[in-house]
Amino acid sequence: MKKVIIYTLVIAASFCLPACKKFLNIQPLDKLTGNNFFQSKEDVVANIYDLSRIAFGKMNETHYVGAVGEYRSGEVLHESQADLAPAREFVEYLGRNDILGLIRGGQPWDFYNFGRITDWNGYYQVIQGANILIAKLDEGIPGVSDTEKGQFKAEAAFIRSLCYFTMVRLYGDVVYYTDAFHSAALPRENFVSVLNKCIADLNGYKSQIPFTYADPALKGVRANRGSIIALMMEMNMWNAGFDGANANKYYQATADLGKELVGSNAYRLLPLSEWASVIKGRSDESLFEFYQSINYGDAVLNVAPIADMFLHYPYKRPEYTHRVSFAYYRGEYMQKIFQDGSDKRISTWFNEDIFTDNGKFMMLKFAKNSFITGEEDANPDNTFMIFRYGGELLLYAEALANLGQDADAITMVNKVRDRAQASKYSGGGGTELKDFIFFERSRELIGEGHHYFDLVRTKRILSSQWSYNVLTSDKFSRGAWTWPISSNALNNNPYMKLNDYWVNGGN
Repeated sequence: MKKVIIYTLVIAASFCLPACKKFLNIQPLDKLTGNNFFQSKEDVVANIYDLSRIAFGKMNETHYVGAVGEYRSGEVLHESQADLAPAREFVEYLGRNDILGLIRGGQPWDFYNFGRITDWNGYYQVIQGANILIAKLDEGIPGVSDTEKGQFKAEAAFIRSLCYFTMVRLYGDVVYYTDAFHSAALPRENFVSVLNKCIADLNGYKSQIPFTYADPALKGVRANRGSIIALMMEMNMWNAGFDGANANKYYQATADLGKELVGSNAYRLLPLSEWASVIKGRSDESLFEFYQSINYGDAVLNVAPIADMFLHYPYKRPEYTHRVSFAYYRGEYMQKIFQDGSDKRISTWFNEDIFTDNGKFMMLKFAKNSFITGEEDANPDNTFMIFRYGGELLLYAEALANLGQDADAITMVNKVRDRAQASKYSGGGGTELKDFIFFERSRELIGEGHHYFDLVRTKRILSSQWSYNVLTSDKFSRGAWTWPISSNALNNNPYMKLNDYWVNGGN
């Protein structure tokens, strides 16, 4: 433990953010106390884990999954009778895209720290750390074989590209670089270009890392080929939504990657009866996750998990402050996406009040690993799932449908439907199938932080048929789907610009 702490301190000391005297100026590792850090394979592994911890730290600063991926399209309302109800009204600020009001100081929900979502420094810490690691591996590290070198570089490239993808979906255009010890000021780069560079980068590393690990403790926790494929699929589908002239190229790339993922036979959909194992983490369904366990002393911010908003007694205690959930999904919306009564996700992931418009609603999808005795006001002991097999099967299906390969798309959709014991898709192809796949992703991935981004990349956010918070074409083109960027990004970078939509008042 002492050694890990030292590693963390050394790594943290090696990063200098855009707010420093020089843009992204980095103190070389060999100039630091504890020089010659990368002296063994163990040092490399410790560094990889620390990069993941820093990346997870950005999610753990606030109620991240709900704020960025679930609430902004208006499906969620707060329960006025809940404990500290005014502090939960933030879901409606998000639901009408009032981000400036959300992060304005003096709000009853200030303890959620939503303003930290606007600060991209942590992501650049990870990117710079990954760049340095790749450079050090190229120089040569004692005890690291050529095979291990390729695998470690692939892991570093994955976490670097994951941070770029995360920032693109939050902020749009971002500063892109991959050289170690970067210090030159750079402007923001068009995000389609950034993602294309990430895709090309990952494609060069994909074959150097295994699909899975012999050690079951590493499943999903350490990046693997499935992780890289999933990220490449997600980036291709994002670009398909914004680079229409080349959409078919992205769809075909996603379909090819999906075929590779399925053909590997390295992953599977677990039965719904084993759902607690999926959300607990390290399962055969996990492609990449930030694994968390109280057994390891992991410190998750009390309000960070999305489950915190949608559970009440007996999953949250004490009873007198948890008689209702803090928030609920609109009954109208739940009826819209869960029309098939045979779907076992209804009874497995929700309580009997799934269609009610009040705090009796509970989303039990994240509830199976919680305390059941004592007076613990603790969130369920779950992993933070980034990519899992069910979501990528549906992304594969979406790409196939957009290529006109309807029969193959239906096969992929029905894999997910079969696991849910829901009726197989029996409709037509074309638009009908594409719409069904969108709804299937809404069902399968509810609460996992993908819904709002699906609305944005498919442009369904522009229609009241799909969203309660409709963006006009003008607002969308001006970046209303993004988050504001902290003014700290302007420090010592004359090329930097913030997001115009939010600078101009968010209207």
